[in-house]
Amino acid sequence: MNEYIFEATDETFDAEVLKHPGAVLVDFWAEWCGPCKALGPVLEGLAADYADKIKVVKVNVDESPNAPQSYKVRGIPTMIFFKNGQLVDQLVGNQPKDAIKTTIEKVLK
Repeated sequence: MNEYIFEATDETFDAEVLKHPGAVLVDFWAEWCGPCKALGPVLEGLAADYADKIKVVKVNVDESPNAPQSYKVRGIPTMIFFKNGQLVDQLVGNQPKDAIKTTIEKVLK
């Protein structure tokens, strides 16, 4: 992880994500998930590129099961996009960088 990626747990999810003013991309992932690991460097790059526009937060589903359950996360990786605390979009699976970038741009409008 780099300085542009934040971590949230069930205990900090409200503060890190729902109470954050503006856009947040939440990556639900797990240590054992190959596609999640492949997505990591892509998200690190996007987090740096959009550092002043969107907050990127990772939630480990094994350590924090409540947050993914409350958003009906069935498979990982799942990226959920929030704006001012509201769920606005979602991508499931290891998506190409351009697809994630397109969704970020849509959320920022």
